[in-house]
Amino acid sequence: MNVALGLGLLDASTLLGTLGLLGVLGAVVIETGLLVGFFLPGDSLLFTAGVFAAQPHPFAPLWVLLLTIPAAAIVGDQLGFLIGRRAGDTVFHRPSAKRIGPKQLEQSRQFFDRYGPRTILLARFVPVARTIAPVMAGASGMPYRTFAVYNVIGGIAWGVGVPVLGYLLGGIAFVRGHIEVILIAVVLVSILPLVINGLRARRRGQGAERQPDIIPTPTSDPGQCARPGAPFTR
Repeated sequence: MNVALGLGLLDASTLLGTLGLLGVLGAVVIETGLLVGFFLPGDSLLFTAGVFAAQPHPFAPLWVLLLTIPAAAIVGDQLGFLIGRRAGDTVFHRPSAKRIGPKQLEQSRQFFDRYGPRTILLARFVPVARTIAPVMAGASGMPYRTFAVYNVIGGIAWGVGVPVLGYLLGGIAFVRGHIEVILIAVVLVSILPLVINGLRARRRGQGAERQPDIIPTPTSDPGQCARPGAPFTR
């Protein structure tokens, strides 16, 4: 396979035309289950699959996509979680880790502590984040049962929602050309209340820290109580 063809396979339409349904399912599993899959066109691939399903002669009926893609997404996140649980230290503490290393792992722990397991659901709709989140969830020690619930919810929401959007709105050029941006905007709107509450809590905490621990009490010496230049009254 030459370089041009290899790059072409990263395009959603080319990948669908070359590999069909198996290409879609394989790309979903790799993107969500292996750290090397962050370069795959997940959102645009699913959206384009929905567009193709609306054509007179689709490569696969819509109902087949809505059954198989969520299943592949759930399996992919499951695989990523197991990799993080069993080899998290090896993955994130290796000397070659630059963008994903111990610092990012600690940040992920703090993020999961703050926003909870809903992170797994929201990350589905953000490129790169859906590749890293399940691995970090496993490495961070998230309970498996909790992860599994949000994995299934997120896999169904993403695996059904994006193809259906493509099926219904694929004829709109703006939507077709900006699907990643639209999905990220939806996620940002979803987490905006959490961000606002977090900022308010931080400000309240900083305000409490600035308050003096010892409150001055009045002294019996009138001269010490009076402000310079202020008249003294008994």
